[in-house]
Amino acid sequence: MTTLDMSFPQAPFHYPPPIETELNRLTELFARTPALADAYPPRWLAIQALEGDEALIQDIRTLGGPTVAAALEESLERLRAAYGDDLDVVLVDQRYRFVHAIAMQAVRRPSTPPMTLSDRIDRVVTNRWLGIPIFLAVMWVVFKLTTDVASPFVDWLDSVVSGPVSRWALALLALFGANGGWIESLMVDGVVAGVGGVLAFVPVLLMLYFALALLEDSGYMARAAFVMDRLMRALGLHGKSFLPMIVGFGCSVPAIYATRTLDNRRDRILTGLLVPFMSCSARLPVYVLIAMVFFPAHAGQVIFGLYLTGIVVAVGMGALLRHTLFRHQPQAPFVLELPPYRMPTLRGVWRQMWERTSSFIRKAGTIILATSIVVWLLLAIPVGEGEFADAPVDQSAFAAVANAATPVFAPLGFGQWEASGALVTGLIAKEVVVGTLAQVYDGAEEEGAPGDELATFVDDLSGIAGGFVTAVGDAVHALPGIVGINLIEAEEEPVAEGLAAAIRTGFMASSGGHGSLAALAFLVFVLLYTPCVAALAANRHEFGTAWMLVSLLGQFAIAWLAAFIVFQGGMMMGR
Repeated sequence: MTTLDMSFPQAPFHYPPPIETELNRLTELFARTPALADAYPPRWLAIQALEGDEALIQDIRTLGGPTVAAALEESLERLRAAYGDDLDVVLVDQRYRFVHAIAMQAVRRPSTPPMTLSDRIDRVVTNRWLGIPIFLAVMWVVFKLTTDVASPFVDWLDSVVSGPVSRWALALLALFGANGGWIESLMVDGVVAGVGGVLAFVPVLLMLYFALALLEDSGYMARAAFVMDRLMRALGLHGKSFLPMIVGFGCSVPAIYATRTLDNRRDRILTGLLVPFMSCSARLPVYVLIAMVFFPAHAGQVIFGLYLTGIVVAVGMGALLRHTLFRHQPQAPFVLELPPYRMPTLRGVWRQMWERTSSFIRKAGTIILATSIVVWLLLAIPVGEGEFADAPVDQSAFAAVANAATPVFAPLGFGQWEASGALVTGLIAKEVVVGTLAQVYDGAEEEGAPGDELATFVDDLSGIAGGFVTAVGDAVHALPGIVGINLIEAEEEPVAEGLAAAIRTGFMASSGGHGSLAALAFLVFVLLYTPCVAALAANRHEFGTAWMLVSLLGQFAIAWLAAFIVFQGGMMMGR
């Protein structure tokens, strides 16, 4: 048992002489200023001001007047000349050093402290040789959950959007006499096809956030950073940098802002450049759609391989940057506290799932909705034959704009205007890629069965409920498949229809009959090019315009080169 030596005398604490001198000067000044002395303890206020507390600095300027404000700025300038921009870090570090020195003298620990349950688990999961394989196995389970287990619910939601929801929209328009013409086209082909096509993937995101919430609440995420420290050292970083990269699997924007937890600017910039290569959840709907069309029997392996590819590319780019742009900059030490393992609570897991998924839904209702309407408008404007809202898709303004970008993607195997246009709109948000593909290929989809129009509202509700029950059953049957156990016999994949058939036909035509290879190159490009304009804005806000441009142009070049290698390399190998 740990004991305390209570006979240890009280020890005064002092900062290094340059800091202590400025603290004493400011403390005396604040004490002589009644408005400040009455509101705050003078020495505490001086410490907080030197640490950069903006709210308190503003109070000092307001209550102390120009003389006090000028004195504070002079003290800050003198200390910045001595310590640089890390003055707040120096102050905190001195306090921790003092506490550590006291603890080393006052605390008596037994020679063999008892092992807790967390210690016994950590002997396995943070083992030098077992740690990384265990981490990869955990990630495999996460991705199997988001593909195989969530897939039945994706199919169910997609059938609800394309069936009952579309019929209800048409009925509502007919009720107000707005059926037919461009208004009907806008609602069905623009709003429902665009936003609805993306919302069908909400079950995938719910499952992903469920798994990540379990890992975070249990305490394993911190172990993942510890396990990955050795690998991160090869990039010139440390394990703490892996935490923003893990966040990047959810969304690149908060991951870039999470780099603020790193101690120096060099680590923040380097980590911010690598974060976008972590496959964010917005890319997952694109993976699922393309993988289900071209690799239905191996969709889980393809998606897992994409996530691993992002990590490998980040490792390679990190090593390259460490030996080029960042070769003369020192590396910071790695200090991380491992929390004890805990049993995740249902309330905590649900809160994280709902907050993250609701953010996605709000994005679908704003950015994606606006983009879908713009895409519909471009599709509705004829540049050749046809009339407004009744023009052939390949004769629309969208096709004309997208065609201008096709030469760039032609060597990658997907040089058709449909894919090019989807990638361009994907710069706004990766979720938009699915909605754009759904809209531009809409004309290729087959009409519904004649009986669809005769379905009643009660029939639709019954079909929705029945489809959900079927999806639950299919998901339960898919659970053992995570460890390779199949409870149901594999069925022959039916001939693709509608959107899937149109996408397959387009990729086959643009690749000269190598549709699967072109689809794989397309997925690699989606993985590696800029996540979204929001990520670019976050990058600019944190690191400046120059680094934002480095990120934008660098990611596009890497994505193009990687997709080129996949397609052309596959062609040379006879794939």
